[in-house]
Amino acid sequence: MPQILEALMIISFGISWPSSLLKSYRSRTARGKSLLFLILIFLGYCFGITAKFMGNSVNYVCIFYMINSVMVLADISLYFRNSALDRKNA
Repeated sequence: MPQILEALMIISFGISWPSSLLKSYRSRTARGKSLLFLILIFLGYCFGITAKFMGNSVNYVCIFYMINSVMVLADISLYFRNSALDRKNA
């Protein structure tokens, strides 16, 4: 049961990332985004993956951690793109 609850937590978080990515892509601005927040979220997913491997409890939940971390990395990339666009438009 704990694995199912953990998977549901990660899936719930993961549902929000596609909309955040789309908003970042369409808005073409970094205003309202926090790079520190994104980096901390990414680190959190990395720590979760590392904990799974260190605790020998690698299971299907790791896939969701990895998918979410890739989406956060994409959002970080868009942050840098949008920051450059903000500087160009200023």
